[in-house]
Order: sequence, then structure tokens, then C-alpha cells
Amino acid sequence: MPEKNRVAIIGAGPGGLTAGMILARRGFDVTIYEKHDRVGGRNAELAFDGYSFDTGPTFLHQKFTLDEAFEEAGRHSEDYLDFRQLDPMTRLSWGETSIETSSDPVRMAENIERVFPGNADGFRRFMADHARKMRTIYPCLQRPYHKLSAYLSSTLLKALPYVATRDSVVDVLDRYFTDDRLKLAFTFQAKYLGMSPWNCPALFSILSYTEYKFGIYHVQGGLCRISQAMAKVFEEHGGKLRLGAPVKELRFSGNRVTGLVLEDGERVECDDAITNADYAHAATSLMGERTVPKANLERKKFSCSTFMLYLGLDRIYADQAHHHVMFADDYHRNVLEIQGEREVSKDMSIYVRNSSALDPHVAPAGKSGIYVLVPTINTRHGLDWNSYGPEYREMVLDRIEQRTALKNLRRHIVAERMITPASWRDGLDVFMGATFNLAHTLDQMLYLRPHNRMRGYENLYLVGGGTHPGSGLPTIYESGRISSNLICDERGVAYQKADLVSALL
Repeated sequence: MPEKNRVAIIGAGPGGLTAGMILARRGFDVTIYEKHDRVGGRNAELAFDGYSFDTGPTFLHQKFTLDEAFEEAGRHSEDYLDFRQLDPMTRLSWGETSIETSSDPVRMAENIERVFPGNADGFRRFMADHARKMRTIYPCLQRPYHKLSAYLSSTLLKALPYVATRDSVVDVLDRYFTDDRLKLAFTFQAKYLGMSPWNCPALFSILSYTEYKFGIYHVQGGLCRISQAMAKVFEEHGGKLRLGAPVKELRFSGNRVTGLVLEDGERVECDDAITNADYAHAATSLMGERTVPKANLERKKFSCSTFMLYLGLDRIYADQAHHHVMFADDYHRNVLEIQGEREVSKDMSIYVRNSSALDPHVAPAGKSGIYVLVPTINTRHGLDWNSYGPEYREMVLDRIEQRTALKNLRRHIVAERMITPASWRDGLDVFMGATFNLAHTLDQMLYLRPHNRMRGYENLYLVGGGTHPGSGLPTIYESGRISSNLICDERGVAYQKADLVSALL
């Protein structure tokens, strides 16, 4: 191990924690500096009045990616977390029509044929074709793209027919299903990237495949427990976690990071730095004299935002699905309004998570916590959410009471928090309130996305949704692993990469 091995990580989100626990296990002297009093970032716990909520992600897909991250940290995820695979996975609703989704291929085909007659064979073809697509594309998501030579790799060359196409996710689904509503059951996952399925590149049709193939998981106590478990592993390996320690700026000498300055004036030296802060926020706020003007970042394409309600209830709704997605009556228009970034949809799509029937850890006995997410516009054009938020809350609750088993919901709310796009921007340092970071368009992917080793710097690395491979928990974990491996490669530190997925593909 080289003499100099001090790594400073800005932010204890999922990417920073992944990198931290892997590097600490490999012998680096790692310190994570976190602004808030808790770990997790957008994956943090939001706790109040005896209720516990996930701030952001509420279920885990591609569990094998998380398992690999723990393996590289010398641990097994099951030793720290209580996973529950969900079946049915999600209830999808279009007005009076609903379907329960399943990772059991027989059950899913039966559900499709019952609700959308004549489409079960299309599902079988979709799964068979996407098994091949997944085997081809997935290795590309595990590689860094900070060098143009990466485009000459055999893995990417094999994947080019899937990547180098102007087709969208919807275009792909047109080949398998005849009912537009059913197509949405295989395209709404584009929302994990904050994108419209009509604009989302065709390669991301693998998102729905991974759900239907490998299933989705709840973690008892909430997905926030994953970040808490990572922090525990990090500290077990000697990593130092400093909460309530906001970073003011990075310090440089030439194209090398030499250290950090904390908000309280403390100066910290390091040999390598990783930023897990929101990419655009870091570039415009944390780079000292090298700060990028906000106008430069605003010219880029950003994802949508989300309007959030966290509702503590005095009862449990046992008939309400664990995960429930209600599509707008005119979903295409809803998505166009969101992508237009100016108009808040009154005909909105809503996601509701009701985990208390399965999980006793998230609310007091006999009570429940309801999580509500509504995709909406980011803050590019300055809507006043402080005044509009309460009005929008009423519209959202009206729709939930009308279209779910949560009848008379308002009467049972005893505790509540609300996060608007402005809250994401101002309270959680999410640039433009774009919850899913930079949009995943073809001109903002792979080499054209901010690199895992930040362009122009020898020892500054990025993790999180704003770098490669992109947004979503599994890809953020992968970004942490990629950046950790790049540091090890640069420092001559040997490692063995965990590979649990090859046997599954």
C-alpha cells in the first residue's frame, strides 16, 4: 500500500458510502464529510412523531448490485439487512383498470392475459429478447468512460446496436404489446431516470426487464437502512464518519485536489477526493476558484422533480397495495407537461407506498406511514412552491381518496411532512430540484456524462446519479464501485472484483 492513501469523501449518500466501505476495506484512510446529521442523502431516513419514512427510494431492484458492493467490502448484505421480496410487486392502475405485477413469469403472463387479452405472448417474447439484451448491455454499465478508448472495448462494440439507435423505450414496447396501457407497465420505470418513456433511449427498456426477471425488495425498516448498514460496515473497517460537517470548498494545486475546507474553517488534507454531492451543485458551489457558472449547467438537460407527502396515519389500510402507481388519465400529456418544465399537471400520476402491513418498524403499533410521490416539473422556471404546495397537496389527496383503498385518508392524518421541488433545491442541495440529476439522453450518457474521474483533474472522482452509470440506487452503487476501483488502479492497490451477476444473466 502506498504511503499516501488519504481519501476524503464529500457526502454520505449511497454512492459515497459504497466507495467509502470498499476503500476502507482495501486499506485506505477514508473520511466521509456529511452536511446533515444522518447518512443517506436522498436515501436517508425521515423520522418524526414516531414514524419513519424513506426520503427517496422505496424499493430495491437489481439486488445483486448491492450484494456485490457488500462483497467487495468483505461483508454479506443479509447479515445487516432484512430483505423481503415482494410478490405482487406493484399495483398499476388506469382509472378502473388495474393489474398486479409479478416476477413469477407464469403468474405475470396470466395477469396480463386476464386484464389485456391477447398480450401474454408479447410478454414472453419481451422477456426472451431482453435476456439477451441484458447480457449484452449490463457489462457496459460496469465500466468507466473517462477515456475515449473505452469506446473500442469489445463489450461496448457488442452493445452498439442497442445503444446507437434513436428509438425510445415506447418504440421498443410497440413491438410486443397492442394495448397502450400495458405498454406503460413496461415503460413507467423510465421515471427512475426522471424521463419520459417517449424520449428515454431504447436501451433503458432493460429497467422493466430487471424488475420482472429478478423482482423487487423491501427492506424492513425502510430502504434507508441500507445506507445505515453501509455506514456501519465503513466504520467497522476503520473509516471515519463526520456528520454535521458541511464542506465549503475543495482546494487545488494545478489539476490535483489537495484538500477540503469545511464551513467552520477547518482545513483537511487528502490525496484523493470523491464528491457524492449532487453533481451540478458541486460544480457550481464547491469548486472554489474553479466553480462553474450556474448558467453553464442550466444549459444542460435535467430530469423532472418530485412532489412528496409523508403521512403518519392513526390506522392501517390493510387493503391498500404495498406499491401502487396510478397513471394520469392522459399520461402522455402528463409527461409532456413535466418535460416542458413550466406547467404542473393537474391530471397527475401518483405513486403510493403503504409498507406498514408488512413492516412493523416504520410506524407505532396499529398505525401506518403512507409515502406519496408525484413526478412534476423541476425549478428551472421558478414556480413559487411555497404558495402552490398546499393547494397541490389537496389535489393529490383528492385523487388518492377517489382512486385507492385509502378512503377518508385526510381524517386519519396525525403527522405530516411535505417536500416540493423547491425543498429538494434549497434544503437538500439538488440543483434545479431535479431529483434524478442530469437527464439520461444520448448526449449525456457514457463518455458524454460527467466522468467517474472528473474531467481535467488527476485525483477528483465522482459518485452518484450525476455521473456514469446514472440515476437509481443500483447504478449509484455501481458508480461508487467504479470510482473506488479507479483509485485503486491509480494507486497500484490490488483487488478482486465481486461478480454475482454473471451466474444470473
